[in-house]
Amino acid sequence: MRLDCKKYAKLLCFIVVWAITACAPIHGPVDTEIASLQHQRATEMFVAGYTHIVEKYIEKIPPAQLAMEGIRGLGSIDPAITIKQTDDAIILIASDNEVSRFNTPGKDDIHGWADLTSQIWQKGRMVSPELFESSEEKLYEAVFDGALSKLDIYSRYAGLREATRNRARRDGFGGIGIRFKVSARSVHITRVLKNTPAERAALRVGDQILRIGSRLVEGFSIRNISDKLRGKIDSKVKLTILREGEALPKVFTLERHLILTPTVHAKYQDGISFIRISGFNQQTSNDLAKSTRQALKTHANKVKGIILDLRGNPGGLLNQSIRIANLFLSQGKIVSTRGRHPESVQYHEASGNDIAHGLPLVLLLDGKSASSSEVLAAALQDHGRAVIVGTTSFGKGTVQTVIQMPNSGEITLTWSRLYSPAGYILHGLGLHPSFCTSGNSTLNLEDLAQSLADEAHVRQVFKSWRSTGFYEHEQRSALRAKCPAERRKDQTEIRAAKKLLENASLYSRALALSSSGMNKALEEAVKIPK
Repeated sequence: MRLDCKKYAKLLCFIVVWAITACAPIHGPVDTEIASLQHQRATEMFVAGYTHIVEKYIEKIPPAQLAMEGIRGLGSIDPAITIKQTDDAIILIASDNEVSRFNTPGKDDIHGWADLTSQIWQKGRMVSPELFESSEEKLYEAVFDGALSKLDIYSRYAGLREATRNRARRDGFGGIGIRFKVSARSVHITRVLKNTPAERAALRVGDQILRIGSRLVEGFSIRNISDKLRGKIDSKVKLTILREGEALPKVFTLERHLILTPTVHAKYQDGISFIRISGFNQQTSNDLAKSTRQALKTHANKVKGIILDLRGNPGGLLNQSIRIANLFLSQGKIVSTRGRHPESVQYHEASGNDIAHGLPLVLLLDGKSASSSEVLAAALQDHGRAVIVGTTSFGKGTVQTVIQMPNSGEITLTWSRLYSPAGYILHGLGLHPSFCTSGNSTLNLEDLAQSLADEAHVRQVFKSWRSTGFYEHEQRSALRAKCPAERRKDQTEIRAAKKLLENASLYSRALALSSSGMNKALEEAVKIPK
């Protein structure tokens, strides 16, 4: 067989070119000034993040271990990128080929590890299309997700956009105070919040939003519309509204004010003040105090008791649950927090006056009641101020500190554990109710009385609950199994609470049993992790 020399030469040339380019950078010359700025920004981010995590996380984390997990996070952008560590070098590998070696920084050299993280990213961009095309924000997300992934599920990184939404949920945002629904061709208002610009402008449920500013809203997503309705406090937004029964649209100009989503929903019925708390934001304690005082003022001596419904409440701002506990307690410890960082060690004592003047108080909990809900419930239960009806709560008893990063993103970091007034650690255990509703939808007065029939047993359950150590996992699991955590949405707990408030003797017995053994000795008995 004869080989054409010209064709052979072309084939050989192609092979040579392919071999060279296969190992070459994937793009042309790099702008060194831009690369230097990128490296500087990234290093500043990693120095800030690594420093905060090492100093504040609830457990001690070596900087070298933390940074290596962060660097390995680059693999989430391009799985072909892997990192190998030897005794004296960190090796960047792409598609099983060694790309570059780096000297290993000292194990506690945070700045060195931050600089190395940025260097590896920039070297990786030379051989990985995915890394090259990824933004700096994508880099931060990959590295911090990797660094935090081995800590706990509550420690996480949020970029600028997500962090902005998080701050709005915690602290409120500039808005007009409406809820809306989006369909294929229209946007309709479904709720107008009280005391907001929307209510003052007389917007109505059912109004159709045609334009925000000059932009037609047809085809916009919920997030697009939310972003356009929100803005700086005191700034203005123009809405074009079509109202049912009116031929022509109307234009409304509204001034954005601070909007906090209502978390307190109160009503009074048959001598009982019923208050549901769906979360804890900056306004929760003020709204609850206002609702309680209003009910007592309006109905005076007719109020037999108060039901606080915390079912499904995932928590929120810790200081709000402390303030609410202080509304019903006149003295005693509310909660304490303990971690490694000096600022994480805090003690909160009651110093107020009981705004309910000793009226019977029943709390409703379920398996989704967590965090700040559990802090409030534990304070009122341990001090014998409230009886709990429902299921064992979620058991989220850690505190997170929010760290703002140089890019205005956030790291949410677990830095302490919560201790009830009785001294036990809430995390992984939660609250035990006096009246368990797990798997039950037909509780009657006889069932409630039967729950307290064996008083010695009830006292022992609460004693064990408060004295079992944090690291005694099997015992804690067994305690939780006595009343399994469930999500409860029906009326069972409400009916039981009403029966309890109508039976003073049963209420008093439950209160005494659930708070028995609550003394200072318990705090010393708890095994506190170092």
